[in-house]
Parts: sequence; C-alpha cells; structure tokens
Amino acid sequence: MSVRQSLLAILDQGPCYGYQLRAEFDRRTGSTWPLNVGQIYNTLDRLERDGLVAKGEVDEQGHVYWEITDAGSSEVRAWLASPVERSGGTRDELAIKLAVAATLPGVDVTEVIQTQRAASLRQLQELNRAKYAGSDPDGPEELAWSLVVDSMIFAAEAEVRWLDHTEQRLALHPQHALALELSTEKPKRGRPARAEVAEQVT
Repeated sequence: MSVRQSLLAILDQGPCYGYQLRAEFDRRTGSTWPLNVGQIYNTLDRLERDGLVAKGEVDEQGHVYWEITDAGSSEVRAWLASPVERSGGTRDELAIKLAVAATLPGVDVTEVIQTQRAASLRQLQELNRAKYAGSDPDGPEELAWSLVVDSMIFAAEAEVRWLDHTEQRLALHPQHALALELSTEKPKRGRPARAEVAEQVT
C-alpha cells in the first residue's frame, strides 16, 4: 500500500491539514488500513523534502494546510497511470514459514497447514459477514469500503486454495525426504546468489 501516493492524490483535490488527510484517507479506503497521525506527518515531511508538497496557510485553530506542487500533481498522474509492480521475490510471511517448516526435521507440516487453514477460513467468514457501518449504504464511501473488503476476501480465498495445493504437494513426498539437516559446509562471505526463479520474475 502506498501511503505516499495516496496522500498526494488526496492533496491533488485541495489543501488539507494532517488530521484532515487521515480522515480523508479513512473515507476513501473504508478505514481498513488506519494510519496514525505521526505516519501522516512523517510522510508529509518527506514529500516536502522531495518538492511534492509545500506548507500553505494556517487557520485560526493553528492547522497547517499542505498544498500539492506541480511536481506532486505530475507524480499523482504517473501513479494512477501505471500498474502496481509486485516485488520480484516473495517476502510473504506464511509462504516463508511453510517453506522453512517443510524442511525442518520432526515438524508436522500438515498440522501447521491445518492450523493456518482454520485461521484463514475464520478470517474469510468474518469478511463475508462484514457490514458497512456508515450512514449512506449506497454512497461513494460504502463503495470504497466494499472494494477494499472484496480485495481482502479474494486474497483470503486464494490463501485457502494455496494451502490446499501446498498440502497436496507435500503429501507426495515422504516426510524424511524433505528434511534438511544443518549444512556442514561453511558459507562464503557476501550476499548469496539469488535463486533462478527470482531472477526470472524480475
């Protein structure tokens, strides 16, 4: 999730102060990824440093209004016009956990998968039961909320399917064939070579 570009896109609609930006971000994402005010101001400081926003007027309550610059507006247009690029290698905690667990002697990976599947199915049920709590069930805020929740539902469904797939793949191998004992080979200093798959993805 790009907080930087999201805040810039909101500022492209008009000047805002910090708490106002947080409220606008919540409105437009269904409050599914709450930001703290410190994160907002840290991001604004970096955007100012990069010449994408500037401090504007201060109102009678002492709110400092931030304004987007021409360079900031250009960055918003470029962000909206470009696809989200996924990183080459995965840093997904669950994928790494199962990959490591599958190679540890004495670990029942099926049990690890079943525990995760139960948690993933609970989350999927909660998402499917979620109801919009706003005042206008047919308004733009409800639409924004539902788009985010739909994305989370699809991700949870994909995770359950991947867990099923992983369990089936592991069932094809005897447990002892997957175990990796600690290597006696001394690793060389420096960064290890990247896996071929990671190279192909990038």
